[in-house]
Amino acid sequence: MELREKDILDKSHYGLNIYSHVLRQYYTDEVVIHLSGKQCKPAKNPFKDNTETLNIYNKDWVFIYEDFNDSEFKGNPFSFASLHYKLTGNELLEKLNAEMHLRIGKQRDFYSNNSNAFIPDVEKPKEPITVPVFSFFKYPVRNTQPAYNINVVEAYKLIKGSDYKKATEELRSITDKSQARTYKANHFDYATFSGVFSKRNDKALQTHSGLVTIDFDHIKDLSKLKKALLQDEYFETELMFISPSGDGLKWIIPIDLAKANHQDYFKAVSNYIQQTYNIEVDKSGKDISRACFLPYDKDVFINPKYLQ
Repeated sequence: MELREKDILDKSHYGLNIYSHVLRQYYTDEVVIHLSGKQCKPAKNPFKDNTETLNIYNKDWVFIYEDFNDSEFKGNPFSFASLHYKLTGNELLEKLNAEMHLRIGKQRDFYSNNSNAFIPDVEKPKEPITVPVFSFFKYPVRNTQPAYNINVVEAYKLIKGSDYKKATEELRSITDKSQARTYKANHFDYATFSGVFSKRNDKALQTHSGLVTIDFDHIKDLSKLKKALLQDEYFETELMFISPSGDGLKWIIPIDLAKANHQDYFKAVSNYIQQTYNIEVDKSGKDISRACFLPYDKDVFINPKYLQ
């Protein structure tokens, strides 16, 4: 039987188990991978002098890798396994199938092994994914009546698309801060990511989305902060994009309202950010009806679970 990479990926949690299997050959007594959401914490790289620079994360439902110190060191689970086994193609797939006991192409028979009967895997039904919904408003920002409701996927497509590209570029060309503020208020649609409202007012909340917006302003190294937040061990990123000004970051994360209310959650997250990253967050996020402008960002991040 000719194995396919997809067969291996389907049996190895999108390739994540391949990394674990290979890394355990080098670090037998250690926990080799720490997964948080779709991102792993930096791991030891046996092919780079055991430095803790191996970055493994889920992209389009395949776990890929790169090295923080070497931009050329990157690839998919199979190229990573190839570094260890010195095999490629079907030889590599056969090796992984055998060593990881994936049993792809094998007859699954309860009585096939007298001493150790094989019990077929039972595929658990996938939990349905609830896509958060919130209100969408047309500019200017003084308009407090929502146009309609959108979900996080639709917001992602708006930000990634070209609708807001011209306004974003124009805003970033304005050097006067007062003029820039006025332009932004009059030219950008916005969303209230934390919920659905009859009008933009905390008292007019109809349904909370289970999301909160963390706003970072005037960040010197946006790419560094983005990478750190995507790897955060406590909070899973639902949506992340660069602010209209170009020097800030919008981080949309889920909160559990069964444990605390919106304001208390926001305070706790703000304190955590201050202590962990030494960054002050915009306090306006405590307002449930907080308006968040939607800019153009071709590299906007969305939690991959919403793109299934």
